[in-house]
Amino acid sequence: MLLAALMAPTAVRADTSTIGRTWPIAEPDALTEIEGRSAHMPDMKAAFGPRSGWSAIKPASLGKARIDRERSVVPFYTLDSDIQLPDGRLLYAKGTTFNPLAYVSLPQRLVIVHPTELDWAMRNAGPSDFILIAAGAPGDTDPITASERLKRPIFLLEERIKTRLSLTVAPVIVAQSGQHLVLTEVDASKTTRRASR
Repeated sequence: MLLAALMAPTAVRADTSTIGRTWPIAEPDALTEIEGRSAHMPDMKAAFGPRSGWSAIKPASLGKARIDRERSVVPFYTLDSDIQLPDGRLLYAKGTTFNPLAYVSLPQRLVIVHPTELDWAMRNAGPSDFILIAAGAPGDTDPITASERLKRPIFLLEERIKTRLSLTVAPVIVAQSGQHLVLTEVDASKTTRRASR
């Protein structure tokens, strides 16, 4: 009988009580505050003109790949200033060159295309890959429009990334392999023919 009583599920009732003084929450509701502020956002088109004229969304220019080619790049980085410890001791001197891929991994690939090749990019990019738009072809578009249409984040190819990765043509897929990057350039005429079928 005692064992049955111990094994039987018991209902636990938790009463709440207040110990000490309490005050009502003074901060406004975060969602209400965000909605209120977004309702008063300035009209960006009226303030800055059409997006096509915004200098902040001008991608770097790349040529069109004319052959399939694979090449490797080691993205060496050279420090442009000294790096010191909090106590002032020098950790790395200006001019020190190193390979960041010796310390970190690129968790996704970069798929870099012209706007006319976005459908090809969507077919060839994995869910975690970054798609970047380059300029230099008819149909240039901004990443906001492309992201809305494709329901996926689309980014701009910045000039510093172009230089850092030694990019010259698109479409190109950039993936890490050990301590270097493999750039797989794809003949652009093939991507256009496949897209038009």
